[in-house]
Amino acid sequence: MQGEEPVWDIAHLGHVELLTPKPEESLRFFRDVMGMTVSGEKGDSVFLRGWDDYERYSLQLTASHTSGLGHAAFRTRSAQALERRLAALRADGCEATRHDDSFGHGESFRFRDPDGHVFELYWETAWYEAPADRRPALKNQAERYPARGVNVRRLDHFNCLAVDVRACREFLQRTLGLRCTERIELDSGEEAGMWLASNNKSYDLAFTKEAHGVPGRFHHVTFALDSREAILQAADAFLEAGVFIETGPHKHAVQQTFFLYVWEPGGNRVEVAHAGARLILAPDWKTITWTETERKKGQAWGLKTIESFHTHGTPPLPDSKR
Repeated sequence: MQGEEPVWDIAHLGHVELLTPKPEESLRFFRDVMGMTVSGEKGDSVFLRGWDDYERYSLQLTASHTSGLGHAAFRTRSAQALERRLAALRADGCEATRHDDSFGHGESFRFRDPDGHVFELYWETAWYEAPADRRPALKNQAERYPARGVNVRRLDHFNCLAVDVRACREFLQRTLGLRCTERIELDSGEEAGMWLASNNKSYDLAFTKEAHGVPGRFHHVTFALDSREAILQAADAFLEAGVFIETGPHKHAVQQTFFLYVWEPGGNRVEVAHAGARLILAPDWKTITWTETERKKGQAWGLKTIESFHTHGTPPLPDSKR
């Protein structure tokens, strides 16, 4: 008996919106330290991009009374794919509403996962056209290498915190057709982490267990750099800029990513990472499940992850939850 046909309607992660109570400081961090380029402004938002992001932007930075995730957006593979995913969401009992105030792309629809995080789907988009002073020497590159700060190449993935990780995974698999490449299951049977992919990358998003029982919180956003050496150079750039380095550089066991985590001025955690040449090319990939005992061994190598990595998220916790 043949299994169900895989769903490949989601092309990739398009952009992430971060909320910040310190918009000017956060902007300076992403522009001057991370080396991203400002590609537009609208209302309370500034839009930025890595030098190899092909769309108009990959990060929306929005002034707010607090920090956290505004929304995360995925581009579909076609207009028809967008309609199929909207139909799947609605058949699942999920309300997907049209969002008319978009920047840099066409018609989009927003919905919430079981934990309350806001997701967006769209198809039509604006490709980035570099101004004269940003045009690269190679026509197959979106923008000139910035040679500024960390020199972020592209948006890679994001990580949400969730009260019920399994419910979020199953929802995103049912409705968006994402596949689970790796997951963590505790001895109790509870799912403590999951990593989902829409394409041949090892993952586009992750969900990990929220330690305080508060829904809708955010763990981090990740930007890709060219090499492990670039991660080490980023550490120097953060040091010189006075940026708080939370942990790393080390190597994750899950997904094998070489990583470094910092906090931007608004309080959101930001990762710079290098995944090596690791891709998931097998169409029949079997999900890797890590046990509680295996995860207690810690990272693949490097120092043990510090406590704040498991407790800090955005927006900040209410005083009653601390």
